[in-house]
Amino acid sequence: MLHRRSVLSGGLAFAAGMGRSFALASPEEDIAALLKASVDVGHHSTGLVAVVLDDGRRIDTAYGHSDSADNRALDADTVFEIGSITKVFTALLLADMIVCGEVAASDPVAKYLPDDVRVPYFEETPITLKDLATYTSGLPRMPANFKPKDASNPYVDYSVAQLYDFVSNHKLRFRPGTHYEYANLGFGLLGHALGLRAGMSYEDLVISRICAPLGMESTRITLSPSMKARLARGHNVGLEPVANWDIPTLAGAGALRSTANDLLKFLEMSLGNKQSPLASAMAMTLGERHPTERKRVEVGLGWFVSTSYRDEIIWKDGGTGGYATFIGFSTKSRRAGILLSNTADYGPNLRLGVHLINSAYSLSPPTKQHNQITVDPGVIAGYAGRYEISPTFALTVRVDGNRLFVQATGQAEYEAFAESETDFFYRVVDAQITFERADTGVTPSLTLHQNGKDLPGKRVP
Repeated sequence: MLHRRSVLSGGLAFAAGMGRSFALASPEEDIAALLKASVDVGHHSTGLVAVVLDDGRRIDTAYGHSDSADNRALDADTVFEIGSITKVFTALLLADMIVCGEVAASDPVAKYLPDDVRVPYFEETPITLKDLATYTSGLPRMPANFKPKDASNPYVDYSVAQLYDFVSNHKLRFRPGTHYEYANLGFGLLGHALGLRAGMSYEDLVISRICAPLGMESTRITLSPSMKARLARGHNVGLEPVANWDIPTLAGAGALRSTANDLLKFLEMSLGNKQSPLASAMAMTLGERHPTERKRVEVGLGWFVSTSYRDEIIWKDGGTGGYATFIGFSTKSRRAGILLSNTADYGPNLRLGVHLINSAYSLSPPTKQHNQITVDPGVIAGYAGRYEISPTFALTVRVDGNRLFVQATGQAEYEAFAESETDFFYRVVDAQITFERADTGVTPSLTLHQNGKDLPGKRVP
């Protein structure tokens, strides 16, 4: 869930080519038309809130429904789960604590954990705080002992004891600082360690070091009565209502809830539009860049940086089981954008969010056209099961009649659609799955196709 990147295996590619431009009477109408098309035509969301800052001018737009108990009108005070946008808050906490001399970027994370937690080394190289913040720790995206009892709220029962057990027994495959891998585990561990160093919970640390200085009163993990009253109801990609997520142990990876008004204050600080005690820390989060597996996409501390179309866009997206979110800004045009959806259709939300900042980024997914067909339920039934792609990443396939649903480790469940008896495609991300047929009727393996890679997975008990 915490996503982005792509829903399944990390990384992001923006579509090449020019996005469609609306030529209406005003920027407000342009943005309103885009939101309306996303909800009514693309069926990508139940409700959207967008705020764009253009040359000092603020443009607020909302479309659709909050689907809350009283169906409160959507606006910039509506509360959403922001998922992995939390990671830039965690990275900013680290940078601020470095600026204040409380920690050093080169400190091993082990320094701030209990003595009996044996954080792995690669040969003589430890995992540092900076490695965790730049997605280069060498730790996997998710811990292998992450096995939620409740798929509708997958992080709620993952404990600190489980985190310590995994870290103490994991063997690194890559030297810290050298290999990019999207990092829910890494940022969860970083937020936990910083909280221990500060002697307070991760949430209290965010409130005291970021929210209070910026006046962000509706950015919290624990919902106040006012936030509960303004919370948009989350939906899965099928537009069905789903439960909210609780992320106690890995909070630094994706536990925050917020509003467009609060996130605009965060972006104003990030752009340097207003004086802030966090200015030096914010500059540090972008002071170095590391490559990802995607051309023209790098990472700073928490943030992603895209450098296409003679522009530089600083951005981060997020997703939970019922929400898709985006914040970003251009260092060239100074245009900034926030897009919050109460539906977990991540790809379209990300593309639209970036398009709001620079319309050269296409609204269309970078995929070939997939044509859905109907497959005999007897064929599909043999695909149900769990397939291990790596020791820390598996796909669990569930079949319901002639429909097939897939849940990746640590993520929500999504439907995959047949284009042949063995080939299935996602609509939420540019990824496909091919099943191996077997005479027994129970398929022994599958292959996940994503980011130009073919990743085989064998059925496990």
